[in-house]
Amino acid sequence: MSRTFLTLGGVFLLIAVLLGAFGAHGLEEKLSVDQIDTFNVGVRYQFYHAFGLLICGVLLQINQQLALKWVGWCFAIGIVLFSGSIYLLACRDLLGIASWSWIGPITPIGGTFFIIGWALFIWRIQKL
Repeated sequence: MSRTFLTLGGVFLLIAVLLGAFGAHGLEEKLSVDQIDTFNVGVRYQFYHAFGLLICGVLLQINQQLALKWVGWCFAIGIVLFSGSIYLLACRDLLGIASWSWIGPITPIGGTFFIIGWALFIWRIQKL
C-alpha cells in the first residue's frame, strides 16, 4: 500500500504541475480572471493533498496501520472529486458543459474527504 500512495502522490503532483502550467499559459486568454482563480484553487489543493499522499506512503513504510490507508484513500478520492470538479467548473463554458449542474455539489463531497482524511491523520499520528 505504501508504494500505491507514493505512486499516486507522484502522479497527482505531476498532473498538478501540468495543469498549473496549462492554466497559467494555455487558459489565460480563454478564461476570465475569476475562472483562472478557481482553476488555481483546484491545482493548489491537488498539490497539498498529493504531498499528503506522499507522507502517508512514507508513514506506511514505518507503521502499517489501517487508519493510514484510509487517510491515503480519502486524500486520493478528495483530489479526484474536489480538484476534478473545480477544474470542470472553471472550464465549463470552454468545454460546453455549462448545463451540467450536478458538478457543483461534487466539490464539497471531495472537500469532506479531505477533512475526514486529515482528521484520521491527526488521530493516527497520536497513536504512533
